[in-house]
Amino acid sequence: MSLRAYQQAATRAENPRELEYRLFGQVTRALMDASKAAEDDFATRIDALDWNRRVWSAMATDCSLPENSLAPELRASIISLSLWVGRHSSAVMRKEEDFEPLIDINRTIMQGLAGRIEAA
Repeated sequence: MSLRAYQQAATRAENPRELEYRLFGQVTRALMDASKAAEDDFATRIDALDWNRRVWSAMATDCSLPENSLAPELRASIISLSLWVGRHSSAVMRKEEDFEPLIDINRTIMQGLAGRIEAA
């Protein structure tokens, strides 16, 4: 029960950028683990790819909302990246592509979020 209280307090103390950073850290770790999983460990690979795709899809959906306060160019870039993540994830599932570009993009997003967190 004390762990649950700690997790709730930690979540409440995070600002949205910190929460996004933590989420990207978790999904990127899952992608890294999946990239090292055995070729026949479909569950690990597909679960990580699906989670990453859902994160990017949620970001694209948020960027498509008129009330989103990000610059229109940034919103368009995030939506474009989300579409690419979906296509690339499908190719990784078919073993036509590697995990690394997905991991690299997530790390780049994390670096941007870290810079904004430090500036705040």
